[in-house]
Amino acid sequence: MKGFNYWDNLLRNETLEEFNTDREGLLWLKIKSIIRIELIKEFLDFSGIQICAGSQSDHFKAIFDVLIQDVENSHTLLDSFIKKVSERQIKETDIPLLVSELYKLKHFEWGGDYQNSLDKYLVSRYVKVQNPSFEHLMSKFEAEINPAVQGYVLNSWYNYWSSVLIENIFKSHPSVLPTIGKIKGVDFFINDIPFDLKVTYLPSEFIKIKRKEKHLPDELTFLKQKAKEAGIIYDCKAKANDILYEITEKMKDRDAGLCKETLSSLQNENNAILKEAEASPSMLIKWLYENQGEMRFGSENRIFVVLVDTDDFNNSWKLKRNIELLKPTIESYLDNFKNKRLDDLLVSFEYKGKPHAFKALADVIFVVK
Repeated sequence: MKGFNYWDNLLRNETLEEFNTDREGLLWLKIKSIIRIELIKEFLDFSGIQICAGSQSDHFKAIFDVLIQDVENSHTLLDSFIKKVSERQIKETDIPLLVSELYKLKHFEWGGDYQNSLDKYLVSRYVKVQNPSFEHLMSKFEAEINPAVQGYVLNSWYNYWSSVLIENIFKSHPSVLPTIGKIKGVDFFINDIPFDLKVTYLPSEFIKIKRKEKHLPDELTFLKQKAKEAGIIYDCKAKANDILYEITEKMKDRDAGLCKETLSSLQNENNAILKEAEASPSMLIKWLYENQGEMRFGSENRIFVVLVDTDDFNNSWKLKRNIELLKPTIESYLDNFKNKRLDDLLVSFEYKGKPHAFKALADVIFVVK
């Protein structure tokens, strides 16, 4: 028996691999998922366990010390309790209403630099500037600051609630045991393996790397060249993403032979990259781990849900609310998870600034329209 502190130290030090195969470690994680005061009380009533403990952490250790005496029966007890509470939590979310609300967002446009926090963006752009004029600052509110804040809040709202929608699809499946409280790096267990859920798109930087490997031109450079040939004028001082969007939309509106051919060529090339990633996702998984944001770094096991609209990659955000596509795709994956070999899910990766390599279990569910 390795004991409470052993597993606590592993989690704190992000050394998580052992949790995948050790029943004691898995039990520790499941107990951690119910260590909220109201859940502890409910679990003690449910189980009939009596303990004397003061703080929340004392309750955690005391419950672990009791349950570790009979690991397998304790798993059965915890699973029953967690499923009972989870079913209640899932029923509290009105899925049809949530989907309806998500469909009210018509445009997905971040205010400012979404890679940064909103406060940093506002301070760098409007506070720490050359011009200290109060009147100049006030003049920016209606045209710039208000739209930036609105865009940031709307997109954050959409991302949060669409994640709730997708998590509920997972948590409603019989092979999934949810974490009913919060554990950093664990959203649920699939067949008793802990996983964190990440919903994303096929990254533009990943596409850029794959295009370079295939000796294909950079997408923006190619579009600029073809825009010049087609006589399309665009704002060359705008951000790269805005230029790409403007040229693409103007080419769609032109509906001329050169424009059609340009857009069709890019679409076919990028869809070929998608097909390769679907056939062999390990390179994409490694890239996603190694290119995650520094502030949100994690080495935990992950299920990546990658959303792709093959007609227009820029519209992939809309698939986050497309329950008619999400539900059957995710459920089919979970139905077949028992057939997967864990060795096939193993990924090794390195991360800048970290002293050692990491290992995790990870997989991708491609939701493709």
